[in-house]
Amino acid sequence: MTNVVVVGAQWGDEGKGKIVDWLSERADIVVRFQGGHNAGHTLVIGDMTYKLSLLPSGVVRKGKLGVIGNGVVIDPWALREEIARLRAQGLRISPENLRIAENATLILPLHRELDLWREEAAGRGKIGTTGRGIGPAYEDKVGRRAIRVNDLVNLDTLGPKLERILVHHNALRRGLGRPEFSQDVLMTALEDVRDDILPHVDVVWDLLDRARRGGKRILFEGAQGALLDIDHGTYPFVTSSNTVAAQAATGSGVGPHVVGYVLGIAKAYTTRVGSGPFPTELDDEIGQRLGERGHEFGTVTGRQRRCGWFDAVLARQTIKVAGINGIALTKLDVLDGFEEIKVCVGYRSAGEQIDRLPAGQNAQAQVEPVWETFEGWSQSTRGARKWADLPAQAVKYVRHIEELIECPVTLLSTSPERDDTILMHDPFED
Repeated sequence: MTNVVVVGAQWGDEGKGKIVDWLSERADIVVRFQGGHNAGHTLVIGDMTYKLSLLPSGVVRKGKLGVIGNGVVIDPWALREEIARLRAQGLRISPENLRIAENATLILPLHRELDLWREEAAGRGKIGTTGRGIGPAYEDKVGRRAIRVNDLVNLDTLGPKLERILVHHNALRRGLGRPEFSQDVLMTALEDVRDDILPHVDVVWDLLDRARRGGKRILFEGAQGALLDIDHGTYPFVTSSNTVAAQAATGSGVGPHVVGYVLGIAKAYTTRVGSGPFPTELDDEIGQRLGERGHEFGTVTGRQRRCGWFDAVLARQTIKVAGINGIALTKLDVLDGFEEIKVCVGYRSAGEQIDRLPAGQNAQAQVEPVWETFEGWSQSTRGARKWADLPAQAVKYVRHIEELIECPVTLLSTSPERDDTILMHDPFED
């Protein structure tokens, strides 16, 4: 048996929530290891739909332990609201099935405000942030002035730390023409949320080490996608954390050898939210049709996603960078009924053909896709649960995608329903 890490192989929104939920039945522990409540997972279980942002997908499954690792930045007020919402849907959330790393960084009200104000001031230079304070919280973490979960244990000693963070933030607020943030207001806010968070706090690195030694299966759940990675994504139009599989180890306190099989999630086409390069974007009726059929609106923000054909160049690049062993291809059913389907198999840039996306912002904006056209299929793939249920052309499409991205498709999702999944290889049996 092996542990499994699930990461997005595109720009996020690939359907990780369903796949993680599907895999969680085989796992004992599900760990979130990066990002914040800018990530959104929608889980459809029977007639219930659960929308998760901070909570690991495992919390919706009885007998599974959900863990929020140290690599996550946590808005405790948003977490409290999310827990309350899920409890109202009948889920039981308690310290028995949710643990939070003591060394995780907190998102504070001043982070949210700074995020919104800076994006507003950026004008045409906006990067498409969700305005939830994720970036500013990570900045404070790296700047060694963050308030962390374990600081809630003894608020009486927090004064000097609050002074340190406010010296930085109030200077920024003055520069933006905004009022300073009061230390008393910040302390009162932390006092308000403290008792909701502390019962869940644990030494996560030790918890996971003991679980591993005890033979427990661990599923590491990533947020966003590899193309939004702070180092390897389409910088500066990226998130503020590392989203590739290597972060599963750093962001949860385990060694790299613990991670195991890496499953990348990719849609059968491509989407992106917010600003930034998108070589295969379709600003036409086909792009609109993909968006409508795929219900392409963000779980957290409600923003409409940009849509385009599958980009095999980018998928192959992220597979190599993220160390992906197999791909779960989702939303194949959205392509039903297209007479022809295109796939990007290369780029043209400055008159030359290239097989990768350049790192530079200007160079990325100039690439043009080289297309390969496939015959579509008229039959429905929606709800298919075995290869024999798929039209021949759909099978050919998937098999050729495997060749282009140099990676096997190990799972195939044909609807949002949990069981509408074709399994070619069980990652836990690797």
